[in-house]
Amino acid sequence: MKLIKITSLIAVALSVMSATPAMAQRQLPAGHNSQHSKLLASQDASSSPFKIENNSRLMRDIKERENMLDNEIFTTCWDSQAVDPYGNSVEIPERKDIDVSEYVAPIQGIVTSNYGYRPRFGRNHKGIDLALHVGDTVRAAFSGKVRLTRYERKGYGHYVVIRHENGLETVYGHLSRTLVKPNQYVKAGEPIALGGNTGRSTGPHLHFETRYLGRAINPSEIIDFENKTVLRDVFTFNKAVHGVTTKAPKAKASKRTYASSKKKRSTSKRRK
Repeated sequence: MKLIKITSLIAVALSVMSATPAMAQRQLPAGHNSQHSKLLASQDASSSPFKIENNSRLMRDIKERENMLDNEIFTTCWDSQAVDPYGNSVEIPERKDIDVSEYVAPIQGIVTSNYGYRPRFGRNHKGIDLALHVGDTVRAAFSGKVRLTRYERKGYGHYVVIRHENGLETVYGHLSRTLVKPNQYVKAGEPIALGGNTGRSTGPHLHFETRYLGRAINPSEIIDFENKTVLRDVFTFNKAVHGVTTKAPKAKASKRTYASSKKKRSTSKRRK
């Protein structure tokens, strides 16, 4: 019985082996070779319409564009120690679309003070105040390079200014400690400082500004602070609307002041 089983197994194996050459002779689809030869991976430098030297030229072009971007954004008025480094040295475009889709909330706190004129202090507030505890992590709102880290006793306290790849600059004020240095590249969401209560501050909070070519923009026109996201992926800067300094309202003369000035005028006439 064992001999019969071994014989049958050998017969099966021989039949499979005899069938293999026939299977190996299956024809590839017509035109396969010509299609395959057109693949970039199959071409050599002499036959490819997309030559190796063209690849090198493309890489050089990309590098040049990157350098141009670096020159335009990260060198113009870069060494200035002012929060607004541009002043009147650059031309402000009438309109500019700015990609803000990368935004990461710098802190999770709620808005405690809005952008605009503050009657209580008699000055303009060029940013948004966000609640925090001293020592809370403050993060970069967008990717970019740190332009400035300074201390201002009667103003921002410890603060950081970052210039971003989208052309914006963001300011982070009243910090207890900075974690970055000038010319350091940071990614959106990366820790840059610890929250605090330094400088001209009435309590622990983050003073956060958004600027374009030095012009302060109301951050609430870009960001939905309640939901920790942007209002839209692209913010359109409009020279005629955005970045215009809010002027203090003119004080109206009281009746008492008016009467007093009228009396002085009449007295002056009698003396004449």
